[in-house]
Amino acid sequence: MTLFRHLAQKSWIWSWIAAVIVWLATISVTGGASAIGLTQAALTFAAFSIIVGIGQMFVITLGPGNIDLSVPATMTLAGTVALKLMNVENGMILPGLAVAILIGVAVGIGNYALIKTLRIPPIIATLSMSFIVQSTAIWTNRGLRIKPPPFLADFTTASTFGVPNVALIALVLSLVAWLLLEKTLYGRWISAIGQSMPAARMAGIPVDGARFVTYVFCAVLAALAGYLLACFSGGAALNMGSEYLLMSIAVVVIGGTAVAGGDSNVPGVWGASLFMFLVVSMLNTYGLGAGVRLIMTGLIIISVIMLAGGRRPGAR
Repeated sequence: MTLFRHLAQKSWIWSWIAAVIVWLATISVTGGASAIGLTQAALTFAAFSIIVGIGQMFVITLGPGNIDLSVPATMTLAGTVALKLMNVENGMILPGLAVAILIGVAVGIGNYALIKTLRIPPIIATLSMSFIVQSTAIWTNRGLRIKPPPFLADFTTASTFGVPNVALIALVLSLVAWLLLEKTLYGRWISAIGQSMPAARMAGIPVDGARFVTYVFCAVLAALAGYLLACFSGGAALNMGSEYLLMSIAVVVIGGTAVAGGDSNVPGVWGASLFMFLVVSMLNTYGLGAGVRLIMTGLIIISVIMLAGGRRPGAR
């Protein structure tokens, strides 16, 4: 009982419990025959939500009003330009990755430049930047769908010891994010900024520098997700990042990160991302119509958030 009470106080546990319940409900229809396949599919498709969710989590940790709405456009532009540069050549994989990262850096710099110089809310600044980035993606794509290099296509769709490679990449990035948040001065800085920006300034924390790095980090992760998604799906489409706008926010909220800022939760992003994929799979398995699926998905998400909302302040 003591262990259960201890776990119940962790904000991330509810998203994991919800994911397990939905997984069990889904495989019960097939008598367990699809358990391995469903698990691999969940890890594969959740990986992209995890990568963009971690970046969004860092931004939301900065406090109320901080959010990055340019994530989908950044994914699209990075995937489009990287594939055009690689031109289906294995020898161009690293240059393509470098260009994707540079695009993320440029978008992050642009986002914070608008926030700082024009003194407009982040939601407006990043939304404005998303229009610019998406327009650039349309201009560079011109309706073409270039295939990824064969090695990269095989790598992103393959598994290592039964675990999808994209999930392993997401795991490595998650460990890096956790180390940044828990073991570095930068992690303590953004938590302090999220709790009170004026107090953080009075404490001598470089608020502008920390916020700048955070927005760049979020954009770089979005660019990496776009690069991987384009290679996984066999090409870059102009709407490839659209579903990750709300998804990147939802997995942060469902995962237990404080929307008010100052508190972040890497394990919760994993649980929420798996839950979001599994709930759609479950409803599809039960043969429910699109309208019913959307309603049920919304109700289930609300239930998980309500359960997580009962935790003690500061519980992680």
